[in-house]
Amino acid sequence: MSEETIFYSRLKQEIKKIRKSTNQIERELGYSRNALHNYKNGTEPSGTRLIEIAEYFHVSPKFLLGKTEIPAENRPTILFEQLSDVQKYKMLKLCHNWSENLIKNARLLDR
Repeated sequence: MSEETIFYSRLKQEIKKIRKSTNQIERELGYSRNALHNYKNGTEPSGTRLIEIAEYFHVSPKFLLGKTEIPAENRPTILFEQLSDVQKYKMLKLCHNWSENLIKNARLLDR
């Protein structure tokens, strides 16, 4: 029995994250049935298909292929748990101000 490739393992992980069936994703991408499942046997997708799959899941192709541990390059990820209490407070205040401005602008548009 062959070992699962990094690509297939990460593909399954991304599928699980979005809580959709593999068949549903294949339909949305316009792929034939079992197209994604067929990568289990060790083959990797073509360059075009790799980019389509990466864009669908909002991750980098390098991540899917196991060339990096960072799921999405050029997209900052802030892990809330890693922030200090002061940083969390500043972020909360920033979000509060942003939402107040959003509500104020929406009210102006409604007039």
